[in-house]
Amino acid sequence: MRPARRGIARTHILIAAAIAAIAIATLLAMGRPPICTCGTIELWHGAVDAGNSQHVADWYTPSHIVHGFLFYALGWLLLRRRPVGERLVLAVLIEAAWEVIENTPFVIDRYREATIALGYTGDSVLNSAADIGWMVLGFLLAWRLPVAATVALAVALELLALWVIRDNLTLNVLMLLWPIEAVRAWQGGA
Repeated sequence: MRPARRGIARTHILIAAAIAAIAIATLLAMGRPPICTCGTIELWHGAVDAGNSQHVADWYTPSHIVHGFLFYALGWLLLRRRPVGERLVLAVLIEAAWEVIENTPFVIDRYREATIALGYTGDSVLNSAADIGWMVLGFLLAWRLPVAATVALAVALELLALWVIRDNLTLNVLMLLWPIEAVRAWQGGA
């Protein structure tokens, strides 16, 4: 029989929300567009085009869910004696920081030069906020699901994105850190 799991304290939820709000304010101060410059808001943008990273969800959303799985695992490994709410706050801090860093000219240019994201202009603020939310969903799923189910779901999400758009979290990290021309050619359909 599994021991009962304690919930996440309201204080931790409020701190996580404040971190997300600070990231959103920072992105707005950086001049990021609040929504897609196309003027619409889509819950799902399934095309791989300039609308990616502009709406609530797209084919890169699974990567952010997997971020949540990984941050939960990292927190469990390094901070398992700390309350899960503290680990959630840390996960939100990391994801929020990444959303800000990801939208700097340096990283946007890196995506353009090292990956297949040739027309990438950065995220809308709506997309960045949603990405933080998707990571939180992944974290909460990892907290509640058995480890085997979380691992299976992570593999399934990675394989689905790989199959549909020839990209996923694994390839994204690889191509940002150590670009391989053969992978870029394959991702481009060659």
